[in-house]
Amino acid sequence: MRSGRVVAMVGVGFVAVATLAAQSAPRGARVEAMVRADLSVLAADSMGGRFTGTAAEAAAARYLSRRLAEIGAKPGLPGWLQEFSIAPDVPGVKDIPDASRPTRGVNVVATIPGRDPAVRDEFVVVGAHYDHLGHGQARSSALGEPGQVFNGADDNASGTVALLEIARRLVASPPRRSVVVIAFSGEELGLLGSAAYVRNPAVPLDRTVAMINLDMVGRLRNDRLLVFGSETAMEFPALLDSLNQSARFDLHYSGDGFGRSDQQSFYLARKPVLHLFTDLHEDYHRPGDDWEKINVPGIIKVAEFGAAAVRALADRRTPLSFVFKAPPAPAPVAAGQPAGGGRASLGTIPDMASGGPGVRISGASPGSAAATAGLVEGDVIIRIGSFDIADLQAMSDALRAHKPGDTVMVRFRRGAATDSVSVILGRRGG
Repeated sequence: MRSGRVVAMVGVGFVAVATLAAQSAPRGARVEAMVRADLSVLAADSMGGRFTGTAAEAAAARYLSRRLAEIGAKPGLPGWLQEFSIAPDVPGVKDIPDASRPTRGVNVVATIPGRDPAVRDEFVVVGAHYDHLGHGQARSSALGEPGQVFNGADDNASGTVALLEIARRLVASPPRRSVVVIAFSGEELGLLGSAAYVRNPAVPLDRTVAMINLDMVGRLRNDRLLVFGSETAMEFPALLDSLNQSARFDLHYSGDGFGRSDQQSFYLARKPVLHLFTDLHEDYHRPGDDWEKINVPGIIKVAEFGAAAVRALADRRTPLSFVFKAPPAPAPVAAGQPAGGGRASLGTIPDMASGGPGVRISGASPGSAAATAGLVEGDVIIRIGSFDIADLQAMSDALRAHKPGDTVMVRFRRGAATDSVSVILGRRGG
């Protein structure tokens, strides 16, 4: 892990030094110097691991807004920074000690106006989270020694600098539709920043055509690139194959829009999504995730692919055919039948950014106990059988106390009304 000396030049000064040093270099070397400069600033020790709600994360947000302005992007609506509050009982933060528990986060939002007046008011979102684990306040694979910083160079300074490079390319040659560029806060605490954006978007969601997410793109090995979400639009497989004809990655694409990164928030809002990823490694969520280990040319190659994907979506003449695939429903169990093994399940999709009391759901898996009972997105579960539901842990405890096939009354809020419904619990894991 590096010392914090480099951060004496954090911000415009550091990038200016890199810019001057690269001015006479060939274009490829110049881009690499700028990406390396941004990476070494964001993942420096003095950025304190960019833990949500800290002064260090605020410094990173200011740095990113400055860089986006230098690139030529425009402020988001109404400005560069989108602040949001964090409830103390949100699942990702409630177990953090009071002294370090975050109460606010801030997304950095920019726009790149499209060139075609006919579709300029439609948008493609491209995003990456810039927060990380700080000094280990949030979950991690290794606590490290006291005082160690989790710099998160790959997770996710790599995606953030790729985001800047994508913005630079799109500003230089804008596509037909406009592009919203977002650096998300609070991802490590449960996708909080992207959930906050979806609830209060800079541009209307009904005019947002797709979202591309970059998370952990800094350890490209053997040109192997993973893309998740290819099943969220019927056109995505052909699009990815076409883009890869020139990129020539060892490309593997698959899956729906669920996952432990910010594309999930947009998928739950019924938007096609893609998540670019260069795979896990031994430094994931550990203090050793430092910027010196990053494959900078690999980031640039991924950013080039990402920019091409954004451009292809922003230039499309026809709409994407969105496909929503909820997680597999737990196996139904008829009342009165032997329950067999496994844990009881409702089949709900919890909203991880919502605090209590109760558990707000983002939906219910098709065919699940919850879907059969008529529970829908936005319902807040407040009681299961004899158990009051204060939070997600209480809901898990209530389900653990029952067996698949049990019939329980589930009490829930829907808007201002409160209602109850009889539910035959399914079996987790089929």
